[in-house]
Amino acid sequence: MRTPRVLIAAVAVLMTAVGVTACTGDAAVDKNGVTTLRYQGWPGQVTLPEVAEHLGFFNGKIKLDWVGNTISGPQDIQSAATGQTDFGGAFAGAVAKLITSGAPITSVINYYGTDQQTIAGFYVRDDSPITKPTDLVGKKIGVNTLGGQLEADIHDQLKKDGLSQEQIKTVQLVALPAPNTEDALRKGQIDAAGLSGQFQQRAVINGGLRAVFTDLSLYGPFNGGPYVFRNDLIKKNPDGVRAFTAGVAKAIEWERTTPREKVLATFTDIVTQRKRPNDDTSSLKYWLSVGVPSKGGLLSDSDFTRWQSWLQDTGSVKGDLDASKFYTNEFNPYADKGAESDAKAG
Repeated sequence: MRTPRVLIAAVAVLMTAVGVTACTGDAAVDKNGVTTLRYQGWPGQVTLPEVAEHLGFFNGKIKLDWVGNTISGPQDIQSAATGQTDFGGAFAGAVAKLITSGAPITSVINYYGTDQQTIAGFYVRDDSPITKPTDLVGKKIGVNTLGGQLEADIHDQLKKDGLSQEQIKTVQLVALPAPNTEDALRKGQIDAAGLSGQFQQRAVINGGLRAVFTDLSLYGPFNGGPYVFRNDLIKKNPDGVRAFTAGVAKAIEWERTTPREKVLATFTDIVTQRKRPNDDTSSLKYWLSVGVPSKGGLLSDSDFTRWQSWLQDTGSVKGDLDASKFYTNEFNPYADKGAESDAKAG
């Protein structure tokens, strides 16, 4: 795995296709009503929208335009909020923080989370003296980004264990590219590593590490983060947002119900066909599950209020969150009475 290259958003140029007749909130719409959505990807990983496009779940209504790779969820949704891309995804706490600060975006569907197979955890070497979460006080912990879920996990676990905010602040968070965090831990450059998704699964298989705690042990299964669109785009092109959301929802259920070998084969085809720089299929084999516990990625208040304590204690928000302002399920085909209850997972 290689370090993701940084998208220089200021020079990202929207290349419109032949036949474009309208521009809806910077999302190009051609004469046949096909909406082109600019987005950022992740090297060596396959996103749900990419699966939806590859398998035809957008029903010919959405075309994805990759403009580069993101370095983190917070950066990804910032790009969407400022119009450098058309949608982005991040940890729900980061989304709540950005919307509370005035960003004109709305969440439409969850895209990642924790279930019994796909988790995030904090790992140390087998010979480490760290044996419990409170031992992390004063230690260096590698995380993929500051202001992301791993930071919130540490806060919530240590607060649950009775530590004060002053003690929690002594934990030294070191932002590292996710593909390199495991190696930094094994070399002793950090005391513990926050690992998630395929990087967590790879580290466990490689051996020699043990978990201090995981987000599954802390919260149980939960929805981790949503995709967001700018409000002006949603207003001007609700059909495009609906087609996108429906396709991603279908991709979630496809990954949930399809044999793992077939999912991995599809991922491999997508990475091979997209032919991007610094991209390969080496980490795909560590994928275990879609991770999203709610049916079709449905959103709920708890997806955001779960992070309220961390947001308040770090001064990111004042007062209680009004989660109803952060999301909508109106574009999700699973948002019927029976499916809504599944959105409460976690």
